[in-house]
Amino acid sequence: MTKPIPLISIIVPVFQEEQNIKPFLNRIEAVVNKLQLKYEIIFCLDPSSDSTEHIIRSEINRNINICMIKFSRRFGQPAATMAGINFCKGDACVVIDVDLQDPPELIEQMIEKWKEGYYVVCAKRRSRKGETIIKKVVSYIGYRIINSISDVKVPKDTGDFRLIDRKVINELKLLNETHGFLRGLVAFVGFKQTYIKYDRDERVAGKTHYNKYLGSLKISFNGIVGFSIRPLQVASVVGGLIALTSFLFGIFLLVQKFILNINVTPGLTSTTLLITFLAGIELLFLGIIGEYIGRIYEEVKRRPMYIIEKKENL
Repeated sequence: MTKPIPLISIIVPVFQEEQNIKPFLNRIEAVVNKLQLKYEIIFCLDPSSDSTEHIIRSEINRNINICMIKFSRRFGQPAATMAGINFCKGDACVVIDVDLQDPPELIEQMIEKWKEGYYVVCAKRRSRKGETIIKKVVSYIGYRIINSISDVKVPKDTGDFRLIDRKVINELKLLNETHGFLRGLVAFVGFKQTYIKYDRDERVAGKTHYNKYLGSLKISFNGIVGFSIRPLQVASVVGGLIALTSFLFGIFLLVQKFILNINVTPGLTSTTLLITFLAGIELLFLGIIGEYIGRIYEEVKRRPMYIIEKKENL
């Protein structure tokens, strides 16, 4: 008895990408047709002021396997990706950007690994073309900090480009977090995972809407705060050490004054440095605590991650 042909859902978050829709579809359709796959391509669209929506709708009329989810406002790429995961029908899904920095041809290798028994196949970046040094440095440091302090290990140098089995998709749909840090959530769910290496290309066309300087930093903070309480533990330890140091310094001054009869007049420089150091430490840890409180505030409101205006061909 021959195995049924699996259905692969291809999830594509988009915003202001009118120049990339058709080149992307040309390459992705060539891949799925070569592999003779049953497939659906789900464009998850944040409302755009250009012709992105119009182009997608015309492509839906051309190809019945293309679908679209349009949101009521811009909710961002993480929310758009999670919407695609929630609505996809495939035996597995592939999350991929429309700008063709992640080559669709890699899907063939992902499916081979999936058929070997892996539930998640990540694409690990060997090199990154067209990215700033700042972004590369922040990404490099961020992944390593997350993995050094987090309870779950996020594969280094990976993005959202990955294949996810239906078993993992079902578990992701049960999670109720409003911050869709997909890399961390997939790592948290677990199951047998692997990766394949590739060289990331430059954008084919258009301008990125990803913040060159703060985007990776925001993702790093999201991963750290969402998957570890170590920063709070560090704040407690450092606070205790500073308190102990202050106590010992106080004893030292009392011994000088009452036992050694040495009158020490504190210098302005040392006093200023001590006050500014302690104030800096306090503000730093208040910021860390604020990140966690902000996360709690967002979660307890239980607002939806996204609101859908309409769905087409789903």
